[in-house]
This record gives sequence, structure tokens and C-alpha cells, in this order.
Amino acid sequence: MFMAHQVTQMRREIDEIPSAVDRLLTHGAANMKQTATGLRDCNPAFLTSVARGSSDHAATYLKYASELSLGLPVASIGPSVASIYKRSLHLAGSACIAVSQSGKSPDIVEMVRSARASGALTCTFTNDHTSPLAQLSNHCLPLYAGPEKSVAATKTFVTSMVSLIWLLAEWKNDQSLLKAIHDLPDLLEHSVQEFWPALSNAVNNPGSMFCLGRGPTLAISNEAALKFKETCQLHAESYSSAEVLHGPVSLVGQGFPVLALTAQDHAEDSLVQVADTLAQKGASVFVTSPQAKHAHILPSVRTGHPLTDPIPLIASFYAMVEATARSMKIDPDAPRHLTKITETV
Repeated sequence: MFMAHQVTQMRREIDEIPSAVDRLLTHGAANMKQTATGLRDCNPAFLTSVARGSSDHAATYLKYASELSLGLPVASIGPSVASIYKRSLHLAGSACIAVSQSGKSPDIVEMVRSARASGALTCTFTNDHTSPLAQLSNHCLPLYAGPEKSVAATKTFVTSMVSLIWLLAEWKNDQSLLKAIHDLPDLLEHSVQEFWPALSNAVNNPGSMFCLGRGPTLAISNEAALKFKETCQLHAESYSSAEVLHGPVSLVGQGFPVLALTAQDHAEDSLVQVADTLAQKGASVFVTSPQAKHAHILPSVRTGHPLTDPIPLIASFYAMVEATARSMKIDPDAPRHLTKITETV
């Protein structure tokens, strides 16, 4: 029988996030510089991403970070295009970025194989450098997260985000972004201790809820909604704050829980405005910005750079959602119907 006070594997792995990121930054530097050089030499006209689940949320973060920092568009490719439909795409002159914790899912492997055959430069981010995906890519960038045993991915998601933004920073030689990245281990030590108890109490057994983000924080909004489903069996839907008022707002009633995740960037003002609007409609809104006037303000760790702000935010969220699952007497290490590695064809 699961006991709410027991220390879960998920909690242990959340606590390992700062050291995992530090290990990545220590051991991954040479490989990261080599891959950035390869991308500069390739000079791709566009990027594509191949991923599923939490890894696909990391790829969404890559999309916004690339488009905002490099001006380089990123298109997400459905792995089924190659694995099920057996179609090849015209990818010459592009770079294909694959993100996979295990590096073993057959559809991801097949899509990257097809992308390389079509002329794309392929780069894989994985926690297993011996995996099939790692072996067939032009460049493999290990996550150095260490073994992750809990079904719910935490430290592999964070190290994926750090690896992806690090690659862009090295590619661009962006010194301010590189500094913010290398400051992350110390900041993450603080963020994994933020439990957000007020939010935890508000989402305990709601019928449904929203998670909101915009730009890079939409990626962690997607991840938060997934984790609510996986670990707490709560129905959470993620939306851009630019979309939620275009229909979904009709679901909002008195006490309807909303989590709004903000970075210190150009989207913060508009996201906070939406959060306050929903709070005035009766929703129980929690926002990670001190600018809110009507929504509840959650403490957050800011990094000094808008592109790295989402990383401590998701670490704090993980601490909260793990505690919420335990309070509901749900074992977050063993989500219903789920296994650690999902291999889709």
C-alpha cells in the first residue's frame, strides 16, 4: 500500500536535477562545441524535430528558442511519416534534431534514419549513447542524466532542455546565454525546493484544469499538463495564453484551477493579463509572475535570461506535482497503465 509520507523515486530524481545538469555541463562541453561547429558548417535553411511525449515538449522549447535566438524555423515531424506511411521527406539542406530519453523507440529511429538518407544533418539528444538512435545519427549528445527509474521523466526532461538551449548558444556564440546556462545548477538547487502548496491544494481532485504558457513557456505548460495526468490522474489541458480565450474559456467556472507559467520575456505582460482576466471570471489562477493583480502569485526562480527562465520553473513544478500525487495517495513512481519506455512503431 502506498504511504503518502514515503520518499518516492520521483522525488529523489527531482533532487538530482541540479547535479545532473552540472554533470552535463562538465562532461558534454567538447561534444557540444563539435556539434555546434557541424551546424555552422552545414548552415541549415531550417530545422526539424523528431520526438514523442516529454521529449516532444523539449522539442517545442527548441522551436521557440531557435526561432527567437537564431531566426531559424523549426518544424515538428510526425515519426509515423516514415515508420507507418513509409514516405520520405525533402530534407536536404536542413538539420534534424531528435530527442529521446531511451533512443530506442522504433518510429523515432526510423524517422531519423529517413531524414539522414534524405540529406539532413542529424543530431540526437538521448540518455543512452549506445542506443540505436545514437548510433545512426551524425551527432549524438548524451544527456548525462544518470539512470532514471521513475516512470515520470523529470531529470531527463530538464537535461534535454539544457542541452538544446546550450547547443543554440554555442552555435550562435551567445555569451550572455552561455553564462545563464552555466549558472543553472546553483539556481536549480533553489527551484527544486519550491513546493507551491497553495497550487497543490487547489488542484486536488478538480474536474479539469488549464495550464498556460506562451513562447518558450508553452513547452513547459505542455509538460505540466502531461505530468498532472501521469502522476495525479488529473485532467489538465495546455494552451497558449493567446488561444485560451478563443473557445476553451467557456469551460471556466468558479474555482476552476489554472496554472500560468511565465518567463521574464516579451510575452509576460500579455500572459499575466490573461491570467488576471480568468481570475476575474472566478477561476482559481496561479501565475509565476510578480506582476499579477488578481491571480495568485507563485514564487519562482528567475535566471537573468528569458530563454533559460522556463528551466527552473519546470523543476519547481515537478516538486509540486510529486507532492500533490502523494497527498492524493497516488504513487507517482507507478502511474496507472504506464511503463518507463514506450516504444511506438
